[in-house]
Amino acid sequence: MNNKFQYGGMAVLEGVMMRGPGQTALAVRKSDGTIHLEKEENPSLVKRYPFLKWPLIRGTYVLIESMVVGIRMLNASANMALEEEEEELSPWEIIITMAVSLGLAILLFMVLPTAIVHYTQNYLGGVVLQNIVEGFLRITFFLIYVYFISKMPDIARVFMYHGAEHKAIFTYENGEDLTIENARKYSTLHPRCGTAFLLIVMVVSILVFVMLGEGNLFYRIWSRLAVLPVVAGFSYEFLKYSGKYYENHWLKFMIAPGLWLQKLTTRQPEDEQLEVAITALKAVLQDKENGSGQNTEGFIASS
Repeated sequence: MNNKFQYGGMAVLEGVMMRGPGQTALAVRKSDGTIHLEKEENPSLVKRYPFLKWPLIRGTYVLIESMVVGIRMLNASANMALEEEEEELSPWEIIITMAVSLGLAILLFMVLPTAIVHYTQNYLGGVVLQNIVEGFLRITFFLIYVYFISKMPDIARVFMYHGAEHKAIFTYENGEDLTIENARKYSTLHPRCGTAFLLIVMVVSILVFVMLGEGNLFYRIWSRLAVLPVVAGFSYEFLKYSGKYYENHWLKFMIAPGLWLQKLTTRQPEDEQLEVAITALKAVLQDKENGSGQNTEGFIASS
């Protein structure tokens, strides 16, 4: 993959969002069969605060930005698909939605596994084994969560758009014309996917949490939350590196679990879904052709 900027995006309700260096495009299939396309300029925070591009720091920034943009795009896509005229979420509404989502995620994937291991530590031996079990529980809870939401019809369609997003990006990264025919042949599994990023975070957290030692339940929980930016930073750097050099044989082995996990979060798309993903990607590539754009980090390709 020779492209300097790593294009990414996310699947939304009946559509796909793509993120370029200067603009974000949202393409949604409306109920009448037409594709509605909207574009907006990316925030200029990175341009104003260059340190946000520094390695290990940029991972946390990109993760937060991806969540904010994702919530906005999900809301916008729902309005477009249902052809409703509702106001966009206010900054405070986005903050509240993020807080609730983060709170539930922390409770399910952080507090619960940590508490289970804490109260069974007498049966688990040393801190290394405890963290391995805790990491295993965290990954297990995540897999169960993804499995059950994938059974919801609306989410299953989102996962089809997720597969379409990956196929469109693969087509571009391989230097082919962005057509439905070219996109069909590519995999729905992409090494730079947000699903893979979450798995990397869970694996890296095992290594980092070992260094925190033991303590009471309160210490275990807050210490893990405190080092999450470090975990996100290392995980993002690995994701970027593996996404750029994924054809190396030794990297194929390391990224394989992340690709396997995507079999739960992607589905083979239909041609009409590929058309939506290609429309969104072409829209942000026009920004590149016009010579505009900012020096920003790539968006985590996720659903």
